[in-house]
Amino acid sequence: MYPAGMDYARDSGTALIPTRFVWPYGGTSVCLSGTFTGWSQWPMTPVEGCPTVFQTLCSIPPGYHQYKFIVDGEWRHDENQPFVTGSYGTVNTVLLARESDYVPAVLTPRIPPSSSMDVDSQAFQRLVRVSDDALPDDASRISQTDLDISRHRISAVLSTHTAYELLPGSSKVIALDVDLPVKQAFHILHEQGIPMAPLWDFSRAQFVGVLSALDFILIMRELGNHGSNLTEEELETHTISAWKEAKSYLSRHANEHGKSVPRRLVWAGPDDNLKNVALEILQNGVATIPIIHSPAQDGSYPQLLYLASLSEILKHICRYFKHSPESLPILQLPIGSIPLGTWVPKIGEPNRQPLAMLRPTASLNAALDLLVQAQVSAIPIVDDNDSLLDIYSRSDITALAKDKIYTHISLEEMSIHQALQLAEEPYASYGSSSQKCHMCLRSDPLHEVMERLSRPGVRRLVVVEAGSKRVEGIISLSDIFKFLLG
Repeated sequence: MYPAGMDYARDSGTALIPTRFVWPYGGTSVCLSGTFTGWSQWPMTPVEGCPTVFQTLCSIPPGYHQYKFIVDGEWRHDENQPFVTGSYGTVNTVLLARESDYVPAVLTPRIPPSSSMDVDSQAFQRLVRVSDDALPDDASRISQTDLDISRHRISAVLSTHTAYELLPGSSKVIALDVDLPVKQAFHILHEQGIPMAPLWDFSRAQFVGVLSALDFILIMRELGNHGSNLTEEELETHTISAWKEAKSYLSRHANEHGKSVPRRLVWAGPDDNLKNVALEILQNGVATIPIIHSPAQDGSYPQLLYLASLSEILKHICRYFKHSPESLPILQLPIGSIPLGTWVPKIGEPNRQPLAMLRPTASLNAALDLLVQAQVSAIPIVDDNDSLLDIYSRSDITALAKDKIYTHISLEEMSIHQALQLAEEPYASYGSSSQKCHMCLRSDPLHEVMERLSRPGVRRLVVVEAGSKRVEGIISLSDIFKFLLG
């Protein structure tokens, strides 16, 4: 059924092209009007789950078309799509190829930065061929000069600011005693909604390491190992220090003499510059780094001030360059044109690291194995079409500590879907993001991706295809900093 002026198939036998139009900027009532409707109004409907995004599907013939939107009675055009000025004022335009030239393409309307829609609400697929200036500029190539200039300026800013500037006015920092039972420690992590905590050794009067969600994953895998010396009963009294010794034995770092080399505590002082703090995080593959101050020359009486992360350093960069984005030439580039993140290999593309993904029916054991073996912090969970359903991250494992769930489940029998249902009800940490699965498009500019990753609780963005939500890649905080710092 078509509005007046749209019955092309009956009138001329023209092969029509289904075209999806999207108005992603809110409103109460939105209609579409254009040359293909005879400029009559065609109602648009809100997208399920995204009431501020309106869409409609029209079948229109190949050729050049003009259109506008009527939002709450006011004529509007989308400034982020091609537009011209004509007899109907400023109108958007679209050029549809002839049927023989038809190539599916994606047209992605941009969402204003103030939008809070993090999940599949920024763009929708149009099965049309559009004019070249409307396509994401994936063919664009970043110049080495622009990249060098941007990296130099970011490095200069980070080198002149210190970790002390990351400290909030007030905050709560949790440290754990190494003599605390592992079971109790992970219950604390879950209850407090934190993925890791520094470890304090009273006998040595110093911080000696961290306990993280990865430790819990390794313990759960060890419990599931039939040849393991660690039992569920022993876990009740097994201390953190005992686990760390066992972990060192199980996965030893060997030097040239074959002896076990304990991993040192990665930390920074309040006077260390932010570039060095970021490099410490990247080089050691950790998510956060304790900021420790000692009033004594010999390092005694250490005081734990804060846990710094890459997101806070990224926020510092975004805030510094917010009013002078032109000083960083790379900020406007679409992420699809930048060597950034991990992407699904294209057919015939050699030497591309595969992106780890799992179905919701896969076992929890498969997810834990993949997290450890692929050395990733999260795995996209997809359907049979590789469309994003959810994401399983390392920190989700702490949900098994609630009510000692880990004692009466089988990692092989529990599915990822079931595990995610458990993780939906943890104690929420203060200031963390309310949404767990954050997405972006390959056409999104770098500065928007950086802004979103600088928000509390957002550690990665899954790159999806507009409309279908088919996973195309993933970009993490560490990916951003590896790119920015070279």
